[in-house]
Amino acid sequence: MVTERDSRVSQFRKGALELAILALLADGELYGVEMVDRLSARKGLEASAGTVYPLLSRLKKAGVVDTTWKESPVGPPRKYYRLSKAGVRELAEMTESWRDISAAIDALLAEVSSRG
Repeated sequence: MVTERDSRVSQFRKGALELAILALLADGELYGVEMVDRLSARKGLEASAGTVYPLLSRLKKAGVVDTTWKESPVGPPRKYYRLSKAGVRELAEMTESWRDISAAIDALLAEVSSRG
């Protein structure tokens, strides 16, 4: 059963997932399952392959990520994702926006908690 809190957390996470994926790719190329695993290792950023792959497809169409196929030592070739030049700029812009928004929310919440 999905609770109201679960639904709220899901909405927050959807808004942050694109930034999280770009941040993961800032360290170098990854294939999809690696991203799913790394996101899942962070509380609040858990995401299924069914969520991550459509987002990666959208980011590729937007020119934010590039892809390359590489042979895998344990199965079929894997599609690796990396930031494009536009993706590096997008990550910088999204990071700045995230920091502005989170600082404003943190300040607002601090005001509210100091009153009560």
